[in-house]
Amino acid sequence: MLENIKETANFICSKIKTKPEIGIILGTGLGGLVNKINNQEILEYADIPNFPVSTVEGHSGRLIFGELGSKNVAAMQGRFHFYEGYDMKQVTFPVRVMKELNIKYLFVSNASGGVNPDFETGDLMILRDHINLMPNPLLGKNYEELGVRFLDMSEAYSKKLIAVADETAAELGIKVQHGVYVGTTGPTFETPSEYRYFRIIGGDAVGMSTVPEVIVARHSNIPVFAISIITDLGVEGKIIEVSHEEVQKVGAAAEVKMTELIRNMLEKL
Repeated sequence: MLENIKETANFICSKIKTKPEIGIILGTGLGGLVNKINNQEILEYADIPNFPVSTVEGHSGRLIFGELGSKNVAAMQGRFHFYEGYDMKQVTFPVRVMKELNIKYLFVSNASGGVNPDFETGDLMILRDHINLMPNPLLGKNYEELGVRFLDMSEAYSKKLIAVADETAAELGIKVQHGVYVGTTGPTFETPSEYRYFRIIGGDAVGMSTVPEVIVARHSNIPVFAISIITDLGVEGKIIEVSHEEVQKVGAAAEVKMTELIRNMLEKL
């Protein structure tokens, strides 16, 4: 794995001039943030050695370098999921490569289902913690060059970055929620009983991504900020049939607020 990480990072460095400070992973229907990136340099996933290729509608499959909020960024327009058949090492491989490229922070976004009865469709939820119901990406051999064997997760999401987000949201007049994200394998959406269970165990939202990347980022000692767009509700009395297309539609509508929040946060770092 170490050789693959270095090979991929070296290839990227040979193709682009930007030296990224910030890594960004964009979730389902949230790829429009890249339109705000200036001086773009673009690599297709299919052209990058050792990179998987996203198979999910709404995930473009491009690694975009450039400037956002006065910072040099590397933005993944499309991520990889366990449910696509990739193993967790493949799902999180881009985070390892970003670390090799010397990013200082990782920003992650996703579309998720709200299980907190105080949430509404279209809300932005800043992740303050997560509950992992997926296979852990650190299973198997540990490479000391990448991180410690037994990883402390008491601050999975950077308190500093959350404070910057709250300050920025207040300045922009953007309403934000805070909550705990439950990470599941998918690809099925949840049953009503599963929604109730996730709420009982302390969840505020549920989704099929993010947690593996966050674990590997923390293993790499990268501070993380993550935000969910609540695209549907798994709250008793508000549960309706949900589709991937509807998730994309709601995500796109709320994306403008998320983009402004992230762009202005980067200005402050």
